[in-house]
Amino acid sequence: MQSGKLVRFLFVYTIIGLIGSYIIVTLFPNLLDRNHSQIEIKQVLPDATLPRPTTMGPVSYADAVAAAAPAVVNIHTTKVITQRINPFFDDPRLRQFFGDVIRPRKRVENSLGSGVIISSNGYILTNNHVIKDADEILVALQDGRTIQATIVGIDSETDIAVLKIALIDLPSIVLGESELLRVGDVVLAIGNPFNVGQTVTLGIVSAKGRSQLGINTFENFIQTDAAINPGNSGGALVNAHGHLIGINTAIFSKSGGSQGIGFAIPAAIAKRVMEDILQFGHVVRGWLGIAPQDITPQLAESFGYKDTVGVVVAGVLRKGPADMAGIQPGDIITHIDGKPVPDSATALNLISTNKPGDKLSIDFLRKGKKLSTVAEVTQRPAPGRNKSRG
Repeated sequence: MQSGKLVRFLFVYTIIGLIGSYIIVTLFPNLLDRNHSQIEIKQVLPDATLPRPTTMGPVSYADAVAAAAPAVVNIHTTKVITQRINPFFDDPRLRQFFGDVIRPRKRVENSLGSGVIISSNGYILTNNHVIKDADEILVALQDGRTIQATIVGIDSETDIAVLKIALIDLPSIVLGESELLRVGDVVLAIGNPFNVGQTVTLGIVSAKGRSQLGINTFENFIQTDAAINPGNSGGALVNAHGHLIGINTAIFSKSGGSQGIGFAIPAAIAKRVMEDILQFGHVVRGWLGIAPQDITPQLAESFGYKDTVGVVVAGVLRKGPADMAGIQPGDIITHIDGKPVPDSATALNLISTNKPGDKLSIDFLRKGKKLSTVAEVTQRPAPGRNKSRG
């Protein structure tokens, strides 16, 4: 009798245990594997709850184009090229027989570009390479007028040139704040590509502060994917309001045409260059008389330096500002005027933006020891005459 009760007892509790196990396995599987990692899944929200952009782009950029396009001009240049004759024909006896046949031959070379009217009394910004060595410069306005231009001044180190035409009451562009640009902002390139006539292309700001491209001495380019082609050089890069934020300058291309990588000089730099040219006849830049060099891992190792931030002073001009301040070849400059110096391009820009007479604090390392000094900036020599870069 007792054995029968025991069998029923075990049967009932076995059934209860099986039911409990089924519930745990089915409804709470994670309880059986405490090492099971949690996976966070980010689910896309329904369209109605998606965050909306803070600003909405216009349906059309026609207003921006209407505001900026009249101030963008076509520039046609003419250059007379003298072909050198073979030195063999310099012999006076040959000249006696051949006469005019061996005279140097001349040919006319034409090129085109774009420019931007920056003031109503006829001042125009363009690229130096657009008008370099030109014997004649013709400016064609959007209204059909064509007039000869004169060169007010050039700056080969930023590839900026200032022209002047003898007209008044011209449509001029509004300068924008290129320093406030953000990657992703919409931009329009206006110019005269391939001489087809004024053309507008659309893109965005792809990057800012592009340097070390080997295009100019001073590089701080806006990169854009707005189509820029030969003939666009010197033209306007404008924002969605039609304000000038850059001067189109160069393209990166293997084919010679646009591949979505174009570069423009920020309007703030172009404006500063133009103001110096108009006031002084040339650009005034600071100079310390040093040759800065980027620190490679190999250089850092040779100097016993554990970082690659900073620049090595490869050379110092004797009796120059840096020499007078105690800077020596082999010193590693880490900060200029309190600002970090990650590479030689930054060092060059930090020095050149100062005016002669300004004093710059320089923090540097010498044989691992931290030192600092103050140097008085002087005028940067003209290109080709400076023996050191910074």
